[in-house]
Amino acid sequence: MHRAYHRWWSPSLHRDMELLEFGHGGARVIAFPTSRGHFFEWENRGLVRALGRALENGWLHLVCVDAVDAESWYAYHEHPGARAWRHEQYTNYVMNEALPWARGRNDHPFTIFAGASFGAFHALSMGLRFPDRVNRILSMSGLTDIKMFTSGYHNETVYLQNPVDFIPNEHDAWRLDRLREQNLILAVGREDRLLNQNRELSSKLWARGIGNALREWDGMAHDWPVWHDMVNRYIGGHD
Repeated sequence: MHRAYHRWWSPSLHRDMELLEFGHGGARVIAFPTSRGHFFEWENRGLVRALGRALENGWLHLVCVDAVDAESWYAYHEHPGARAWRHEQYTNYVMNEALPWARGRNDHPFTIFAGASFGAFHALSMGLRFPDRVNRILSMSGLTDIKMFTSGYHNETVYLQNPVDFIPNEHDAWRLDRLREQNLILAVGREDRLLNQNRELSSKLWARGIGNALREWDGMAHDWPVWHDMVNRYIGGHD
């Protein structure tokens, strides 16, 4: 299996950013780490191994990006507006640096954003905000509402990053068409504290005519062994 490490100075974030690349072709997967995790997490936690067959056969091209959660949503010493702005800079890094770079490495037309827990928020926040660039979103045990991190603060930046806020107000016909073309999977445990958030987002998507697959698993289902099963089951689309 092809594996490569890459690093460059990000003009969006004004710092070096690192990522790992696996596979040589197929649909590209931008993989986000969990809370305050890093680009090597999917490899260290076995998710790369779980996708080994697809990577070796050229069905998937996996790009594991780093995150800046400790500088954004988890930087509690900063004002919520500053934390949201740091996440906006991270969004610019992913959408305007990492994703175009991945497309340059592999011209396959299909893009998947995937993540578990807090990483799923990144996948949903960016994937639903830019539906013309992301074909499938796989959210595993995902956080779907960032307002729990804002201490009641709300501005346009927070709004545009939070799908449970902006999806109900989406009326642009072109954007709605793109959203309705996406393949959306929300996999979450029935005993997960994030279950109701996932149900809320799923309902709000359906209310705008945006189909999605809400898959509720037995138990908590908020752990790496379960995410191994989820990623294998849903990375190719909902069943």
